[in-house]
Parts: sequence; structure tokens; C-alpha cells
Amino acid sequence: MADKKKVLIIDDDPAICDSVKAILDGNGFDTKVALSGKDGLEVFKSAKPDIVLCDMMMEHIDEGAKVAKIIKEENKDIPVFLLSSIGDATANNIGLSDLGFNGVFQKPVNFDLLLSVIGRYLKK
Repeated sequence: MADKKKVLIIDDDPAICDSVKAILDGNGFDTKVALSGKDGLEVFKSAKPDIVLCDMMMEHIDEGAKVAKIIKEENKDIPVFLLSSIGDATANNIGLSDLGFNGVFQKPVNFDLLLSVIGRYLKK
């Protein structure tokens, strides 16, 4: 893939980052990782990813929502997906779009679903 699409993973769990990065890199994406919301915003500004995957609970309980909001303020068109162990419950109880997320991936991540959804969003 000559023009690799860039994905940014923001999650304070290195094991999640490593596994998702391995799958994405193995499928032709250029994947960047940040282990905190603050670092994620710095990488976002420098790497200019095409899509972002962000955990909700990092340094603070709603850190992911704050990060998603800032990203959407800088680029409202970039897809931002929630990575969460409470993803289904979160999606059923709050408006993900109100928090700046386009959707949610439940941990542990279903990699076939992840690749399918990312592919669909990046073709738009």
C-alpha cells in the first residue's frame, strides 16, 4: 500500500495498544500509539492520522471524551472511535456522538470487526 492510512491508538494499556497495532500494521496501516490523553493529542497534531481509536478511562475517568472533543474541535471530519471494556454499556447509556465518538469497539477488540469498520470509514 503506497499511501498507507494512518491510525492513532490512544490507550493507557500497552497490551491493548500492542495487539491492535500489530493487527493494523499487519493489514497495511501506519499505526501510531500514545499511552495517555496528553501524549495522544501531541501525536495527533504531529502525525495527522486518518482515524483515531481512544480509550475512555485513562488518567481520569472521562479522559477519552475530553481527548475526542479536542480532536473534533480541530478536525470535525476525523472518525474517533471509543475503545472500552465498558463499551457496550457506555453506548447504550450515553450518546457517543455527544462525547465526540463515531462508534465503539468493545475490549477485547474483535479484529475482524475493527478492520471492517475502519476500512468502511476510510473509504468515505
